[in-house]
Amino acid sequence: MTSPSPAREPLETLQAASDLLRALASPVRVGIVRELAEGGKYVHELVAALGVSQPLVSQHLRVLRTSRIVTARRQARETRYSLTDDHVAHIVLDAIRHAQE
Repeated sequence: MTSPSPAREPLETLQAASDLLRALASPVRVGIVRELAEGGKYVHELVAALGVSQPLVSQHLRVLRTSRIVTARRQARETRYSLTDDHVAHIVLDAIRHAQE
């Protein structure tokens, strides 16, 4: 006896999933999400953790913001970045663990 096949997702859902994966398709962006999985951080903290330049981190944060993966909140003269939700962190952390196997 075979189990019924799962419902197929509409093309719009598949496109949204593809867009999410495309937004994550950079080692720097994966690193940013990994860092933000621990909690909100300022750009200078991300620069120190990733060992890349501030302009490069800012460029990748822009992509992640546009994709609604991260949010930015202005605090005095700095901006604190955090993940929009934890689902993306799970995807990234699982991918990192898988790559280490």
